Amino acid sequence: MRSKRTLGAVAAVMLAVLLTATTAATAAARPTTTGAQAAPRAVTGAPYCGITWGSTAKSGGALRTASLLSTRTGQHDCWDRLVFEFDGPADGFSVAYGETWTEGQGLALSPYTAGGALLRVQLREPALGYPYRAGDHVATVLGYRTLRDVVYGGTFEGYSTFAVGVRAQLPFRVLVLAGPGTHSRIVLDIAHQWQE
Repeated sequence: MRSKRTLGAVAAVMLAVLLTATTAATAAARPTTTGAQAAPRAVTGAPYCGITWGSTAKSGGALRTASLLSTRTGQHDCWDRLVFEFDGPADGFSVAYGETWTEGQGLALSPYTAGGALLRVQLREPALGYPYRAGDHVATVLGYRTLRDVVYGGTFEGYSTFAVGVRAQLPFRVLVLAGPGTHSRIVLDIAHQWQE
């Protein structure tokens, strides 16, 4: 008789523990509706937005004579974008994380560039008619998720340099695109995060 009571008590305790655990798990999985931010998603190791770019140095193309006309930025769901537009065919670039120096003078730009990490962008094209001087901040990136700053480093002997401040060292890619018209573009995309 006593063993039946003990067995019943153990079963009741186990049932209570199981119900408590199930209730807690259900509450944790339920989204909050109080206006507070939801807890961050767990890292699964899956590529963020399918991005597999990595953060190693990237370069390509050759030294060209097409002059840099403008820089502009844009925001996408999965990355922030920086576009360099040229007045003819252009395809030469070198992009890597690290210190950036002004062309011709060799002054470090990191003290003047916002962000947790610095991308050194060297374009193998001159910026002869470009309306900025070395040290100028050439883009407004207020409200961007990843881009923090774009500082012009000058042009010298056909090379033009930019210090691109980003939130952290994140994956990036570089694209060379034709157009509009006879122009061309070198595009730098920086992902918002590494993985989901």
